[in-house]
Amino acid sequence: MTTTPDEPQQPPRRRAPAGAAVLREDVTEAIRSAVFEELAAVGYARMSIEGIARRAGVGKTAVYRRWRSKLHLVLDIVSALAVQGLPVPDTGSLEGDLRLLYEVTSRALRHPVASQVIPDLQAEAARNPDIAEALQKALREGQDGVATGIVTAAQRRGELSEGLDHDLALDLISGPLYWRSVVIRAPKPPKGYLEALTRATAAALRAL
Repeated sequence: MTTTPDEPQQPPRRRAPAGAAVLREDVTEAIRSAVFEELAAVGYARMSIEGIARRAGVGKTAVYRRWRSKLHLVLDIVSALAVQGLPVPDTGSLEGDLRLLYEVTSRALRHPVASQVIPDLQAEAARNPDIAEALQKALREGQDGVATGIVTAAQRRGELSEGLDHDLALDLISGPLYWRSVVIRAPKPPKGYLEALTRATAAALRAL
């Protein structure tokens, strides 16, 4: 009895992952963008998974596979803002760093989406402690990371006292523009406003 050599064996095909294992990043990003647009258009209270899915061009299942509810979806996206933050300015001077920060922040807060979404989420935060915590984290930590970088760099250059109160310094840097843009929702700052704010903030920080 003779035998023939074994024929080369083809490696078994790996089955493509299905169901929850497939979460296309482009779909996830489309949903995230749709959330901001939907919040700006109808607000949190009227926002729905159906509306988000329709705006993102996906089915409701695609949303529910990533988030359990609109609350979890909004909490996830708002919390992500805290870790993204703004780049820390590095102009070589305290006033230069403050001026650049105020210019970038002023534009960001005047963006149509941000100007609608942030006040709406603040209103929801008064009724929902989970949203309140996430919003505080996003707004406070995101801005504080940049402000801390500015203060620390100025201390290294000898422009600010080593013993200044960091919490007070961060409030001085972040508070005025946020108050103007988000709380009272004033229009675009008049000519020279950001320069004057920069000088006043720098002087206040040096006095600490």
